[in-house]
Amino acid sequence: MYTSVVNFFQDGGPFMYLILMVLAIGIAIALERYIYLTVSRRNNRRLLIKLMPLIQKGDYQSAYNITAKSGAAISQMLSQGIARMKSASSRDDIETAMEETMMEAIPRLEKRTHYLAMFANIATLLGLLGTIIGLIEAFTAVSKVDPAQKAEILSSSISVAMNTTAFGLMVAIPMIFIYTVLQTKTTEIVDSLEMATVKFVNLIMARKKVGE
Repeated sequence: MYTSVVNFFQDGGPFMYLILMVLAIGIAIALERYIYLTVSRRNNRRLLIKLMPLIQKGDYQSAYNITAKSGAAISQMLSQGIARMKSASSRDDIETAMEETMMEAIPRLEKRTHYLAMFANIATLLGLLGTIIGLIEAFTAVSKVDPAQKAEILSSSISVAMNTTAFGLMVAIPMIFIYTVLQTKTTEIVDSLEMATVKFVNLIMARKKVGE
């Protein structure tokens, strides 16, 4: 198995190394983004569980103290909402303040993920380019050999040239799948931030009505 893989890689030519480099960069980005999004989602849930009971009781100072110490996206958003609550004249003022903070957090959640889709395309194109160049070299070499050997040399050269396309697709397909998974996780986090905004504002407005 190991020998077959090594031969497959070596027969593909220099473009195999370029595709391998794309794969290495893609794996690094995928791991970093997956860890970041997983930790961010966990922290947001944990903080929301702590904060919602305090907000329901109207203990905004304790909630603000917790959010001020955390760097999580949801804590920054709720912290901004609590701070604006004192001077806000309407529901829209609070929502606007929280949405501004959320808009700052979204680019951090989406950061570098789009590169995975780009690298998938690059891997595919490098594979095709390697195959085309390999075919050009094969036909050039065949034109200079004995006609009796042309068919054998051409068939072996074409099979070697196709290695880059195969490897490019083997890199591109998983990368597109990982890109989709990360995009889904990002969307879920953004949706949870929007839901937290709605819940927070609804609780505040409900308590104001009770107080009135």
